[in-house]
Amino acid sequence: MDLDVFVSAHRAEWDRLDALLRRRRRLTGAEVDELVALYQRTATHLSLIQSSAPDPQLTGRLSQLVARARSAVTGTRRASWRDVTRFLTHGFPAAVYRSRHWWVPTALISTTVAVLLGWWIGTHPEVQSSVAAPDELRALTRPGGEYETYYSSHPAASFAAQVWTNNAQAAAMCLVLGVFLCFPVVLILFQNMLNVGVGLGLMSSAGRLDTFLGLILPHGLLELTAVFVAAGTGLRLGWTVIDPGPRSRRTALAEEGRAALGMAIGLALVLFVSGAVEGFVTPSGLPTWARISIGVIAELAFLAYVYVLGGRAVRTGETGDLEEVERSASVPTAA
Repeated sequence: MDLDVFVSAHRAEWDRLDALLRRRRRLTGAEVDELVALYQRTATHLSLIQSSAPDPQLTGRLSQLVARARSAVTGTRRASWRDVTRFLTHGFPAAVYRSRHWWVPTALISTTVAVLLGWWIGTHPEVQSSVAAPDELRALTRPGGEYETYYSSHPAASFAAQVWTNNAQAAAMCLVLGVFLCFPVVLILFQNMLNVGVGLGLMSSAGRLDTFLGLILPHGLLELTAVFVAAGTGLRLGWTVIDPGPRSRRTALAEEGRAALGMAIGLALVLFVSGAVEGFVTPSGLPTWARISIGVIAELAFLAYVYVLGGRAVRTGETGDLEEVERSASVPTAA
């Protein structure tokens, strides 16, 4: 494509579309029809330029023009409670359900790694001495030590907010960094499992494994599940870059990326629940069995939510992506 010739041939149409958009509130019926036709042509022109002769300046101008025209043609859509309900009952659980072949193995492998690390640390005193000095280890693991007081060291509300922020950040990093071919996600997962394994190993070596499990299970089941879902989705996103399947790489990444963005919002809500449990239930005076039961109920409720609502939504064709009307056009309109 000769870009200069193409621009000369269509500049008048783009200028006319820009002029119509500037006074779109005062258009006649014929001018509205003309605006729609010019919008379709300009969208096709933009697609041709992007695929044949990409020019950053021209692409930027036409992208802005097409976006303004699309807004004028389709109107501005406001979010409603219907969108929120649909997201919570269809979009989010469907996206998590579709990713189950990634996050379930991620959860199993990560848990195994944490247990093996805990066993290795707990049965090898030389490894424990490399973690901290003997006095520091006793301060960590003794009754009323730092492992126990950690959960009650701050007011429950502020502690829950802090935990939610940290976990939401970790989940978001897993989702976003998955684009960089999976390695950063694996690194984040390993760091989390290492932290769990160190606590598991040190407390078990001190004969206080029951105390450790009573502290971590109430909130940890749901919290780690959310992290595993984020990590599995990030790995899936990274694999999409490597192997997009029958779709083009751009289309596949756009579809999976939009679904991942929705999952980030949904997982933030899940982590809010786990943060509330960690802030109010874990350090509470409830018996250990009661605290663990709350954690197990929360975990089972989330899994039922994903497999029942999500499975049903997927069987009706839901993918977790935006509704079709809200997506950008993927096929050019005939000029």
